[in-house]
Amino acid sequence: MNEFRILISKELKEKNPGMALGTLVCHVSNSDHSNELWDEIEKVSREIRDQYTMETIKTNPQITATRNMYLACGKKPGRYRPSAEALMRRIVKGDSLYQINTLVDLVNLLSLKTGYSIGGFDVDYMVGNVEAGIGREGEPYEGIGKGMLNIQNLPILRDEKSAIGTPTSDEVRTAIRLETSRFFMNINGYTGKEDVIPALDYAEELLVKYVNASDIVRRIVE
Repeated sequence: MNEFRILISKELKEKNPGMALGTLVCHVSNSDHSNELWDEIEKVSREIRDQYTMETIKTNPQITATRNMYLACGKKPGRYRPSAEALMRRIVKGDSLYQINTLVDLVNLLSLKTGYSIGGFDVDYMVGNVEAGIGREGEPYEGIGKGMLNIQNLPILRDEKSAIGTPTSDEVRTAIRLETSRFFMNINGYTGKEDVIPALDYAEELLVKYVNASDIVRRIVE
């Protein structure tokens, strides 16, 4: 199932020598909506509203680490917010998450619960191996729901065709679809692999429970 290699570029590793990627590749059976999953999302949303204010969201350890990585790469995190921070801000404002499909909703729940900005990709639209790196000047990138983004100096994920993910937004080409059957998930572990392990455990639990994940291949890349 995991027929592609996953690497961290030297230039990105130099910005954070202790970072690790937590990855899962699996077969899934996606659906339009899961009432049970949505109940879990609402429960976690209430917990976040009780725990955070708009001012304290940035103190979440993984959001802090992601923002620091943006700065280390040369990008202002206030202009290109990490997705986990944007989701939490939406919840704390009193809004609900957008309901997309079960797999996307699951990834959003994982981000809310852990503070990681999770990348989720359709393997059938990916090309070759994958490397975590830093965005280049003029590199084309269409963020899901965001249009064309300037990803220069953002931490990114590339396959052999082009960039497919940033902590701000994944790219349209490899986006999760209702028809997605082969799924790749990436967690940028800027605080190291020990913090990534519980997030991977939770991700695996959600994937099995809500999208019947099978043939799961789990890796930590350093």
